[in-house]
Amino acid sequence: MGEPGRGAAGALPLRRLAQPLLRRLSELLDRAVPGRGWRDLAQRAGSRGTVRLSPSDLEQCSLKVLEPEGSPSQSLLKLLGDRGCTVAELVELLQGLEHTEALQCLSLAGIKIVVQPDSQAVLAGQVVKLCCWATGHPFVRYQWFKQEKEIPHGTSPELVLNPVNVNDSGFYICRVNSESSFVFSRWARLEVCDVQGASHEGFIGLPENKLHICIQPQLQNLTVGDALVLECGAVGNPIPHYQWFRNGFPLANGSKNIYTVTSVDVEHQGTYWCRVFNDREDQDSEKIEVIIGRKAMAVECTEEELSDLQEPADLLERSNHRPVGLLYYAGHGYENYGNSFMVPVDVPNPYRSANCLCVQNILKLMQAKETGLNVFLLDMCRKRNEYDDTILILDALKVTANIVFGYATCQGAEAFEIQQSGLANGIFMKFLKDRLLEDKKITVLLDEVAEDMGKCHLTKGKQALEIRSSLSEKRALTDPIQQTASSAESLARNLQWAKAHELPESMYLEFKCGVQIQLGFAAEFSNVMIIYTRIVKKPPEIAVCRAYVTDFALDLDVDPKEANKGTPEETGSYLVSKDLPKHCLYTRLSSLQKLREHLIFTVCLHYEYPGIEDTMDERKEVNVGKPLIAKLGLHHGFKTKNCLQTCCVANNPFHNQMESSPVASQYYIPSHCQPNSCPGVYHPNRMCAGNIRQLEACSCSGTSRILATRHEVQNDSRPVGKSNVPVETTDDTVELEFLLSNSLRFPEQQQP
Repeated sequence: MGEPGRGAAGALPLRRLAQPLLRRLSELLDRAVPGRGWRDLAQRAGSRGTVRLSPSDLEQCSLKVLEPEGSPSQSLLKLLGDRGCTVAELVELLQGLEHTEALQCLSLAGIKIVVQPDSQAVLAGQVVKLCCWATGHPFVRYQWFKQEKEIPHGTSPELVLNPVNVNDSGFYICRVNSESSFVFSRWARLEVCDVQGASHEGFIGLPENKLHICIQPQLQNLTVGDALVLECGAVGNPIPHYQWFRNGFPLANGSKNIYTVTSVDVEHQGTYWCRVFNDREDQDSEKIEVIIGRKAMAVECTEEELSDLQEPADLLERSNHRPVGLLYYAGHGYENYGNSFMVPVDVPNPYRSANCLCVQNILKLMQAKETGLNVFLLDMCRKRNEYDDTILILDALKVTANIVFGYATCQGAEAFEIQQSGLANGIFMKFLKDRLLEDKKITVLLDEVAEDMGKCHLTKGKQALEIRSSLSEKRALTDPIQQTASSAESLARNLQWAKAHELPESMYLEFKCGVQIQLGFAAEFSNVMIIYTRIVKKPPEIAVCRAYVTDFALDLDVDPKEANKGTPEETGSYLVSKDLPKHCLYTRLSSLQKLREHLIFTVCLHYEYPGIEDTMDERKEVNVGKPLIAKLGLHHGFKTKNCLQTCCVANNPFHNQMESSPVASQYYIPSHCQPNSCPGVYHPNRMCAGNIRQLEACSCSGTSRILATRHEVQNDSRPVGKSNVPVETTDDTVELEFLLSNSLRFPEQQQP
């Protein structure tokens, strides 16, 4: 028999063994036959002078049988561990008892794999070598498997595939055998990329294992209903990962080398590219355009009919080239003497028309630009402001067609919003967003929204959509935008718009322990950004690791209780959740327009080693500059909130009663903030024009909801839930490896 307890593992103190292993040893000793039980182990330990055990010690162990979950063997092993017994000494004692099963539990220490096979992506025709080197006593032997099948002649530490072809793609594993036991290497994934019709000359001279994109996505010109298939292929070691983007946003289900949409619509049009990355580097593929057209309908016309249609077609083309004005507003408002007013969040109280924006004035400015279509979607109350007796005299509006007003409620009535699971949506928007992309005349679309709202029992008798229209053409919200020559003013405005939508680049943080974390960014609005984090690399010697982001600037609206969540919806983000990558932690930052300096925050990593109860931690400070609208420096005129904003994470070793002691530890004070702070909680700012009404508790579709008017003050004081902390990313590869591991079952005494 080999010596499983020798070597580095044998010197390990017995008390440092993992609890599952100690429990298994205890079970075996508790039910062992006479001569191999815990009393025999104790007697042998005392006779050999390994440890000193008194009769009272043995009596205490024996009394454990009286406890429901008591184990004499577990009590004995704890005594041995507390008194300095090592794994090697325990092995010698068990060998004296000839306790084969217990020795088998400790036999893994006899084999140590020192070189694990690497996952890699290669080109067809190359020479590939998978390596697995191990040490053991008295010697070890090898057997390679592809998935669950043995590879003939795969009995050496190196598995050579020369030349490799696409059929060699798959998962590989090596079984290392000694006299008494065997262990498996980790799974290695091999991807073989076959570039049809291309030689390998373009890859000559590249550094070995260098990440390189060998298959670029191609331009797509499709019609509605077609299938979209985009492919990107790369080689490299470590094996590359993929993330597809459209118009700068990461795509859900876009983490494979092929991205597909079974049936496209106009919403799938845009600029696509793929980011390829591994633990060492990353590359972006070429950016390609996906153009989605509508299916043409064949119509037979005579030359005379074509001639008659020529002039209206020209007129329509000129009409399409006229700009479109669209205003959507959600918030507090009121209506006096037929004029609608939008109320800013920082108005004085009481406020009047001079403090607000008049919708009719905005329409006049639109008409001055000779807009071809003007649409106003106003999700606000239309009650009278009793503090404002001003009769606003406006210049006469032009008599123009194609003006559409969609009011969320009738004149003199209130507009309501639904609050559910932290989501606040106006009733109007709740139903409008379900139909926004329908290719219908806008008045027809709004009529259908009004019908949908009429079926909602929450607002029957309280709120009804009102539509006013002078539409003389068939215009829809899905009409294509016509590009025309722009003035210097509009070009400057477009440049500002583009700057206000620039996101920080995705980045990878490497910690000293070998863990690597990806930081990604997505925009929900120009002033609302989502930070998503995931662990992309975890050394095998680390049992578990957790990471979270914290220490945000005081200007931002970040609720610590809503940060580092397992889904975007838990942070209050619902609009872009389907486009974000899965298996991440998400933190939502709002009010970026108030950011005065660069956005600086901290990434905290906690990790544990097997058998060690202490948690290790590392921290890295990250500076991503001024993202999105913060680039424009629009913070002037805003009041700064003195709120320290940190992340209250469950089981956080640095968290010490933050609810009762806002600055319980200086560890929470960011280096770029002042310590005179309090916990930051986000309170949506709703101004009140009339009397505050009692909130109405309602239910819809079996879920509890709160219905509130647009001008009720809403304080967000949601209870603290269990914080979600990240674990190693689980994706298709990990799940497949797990399934393959389960399929490799060998008898304990099987010899290679």
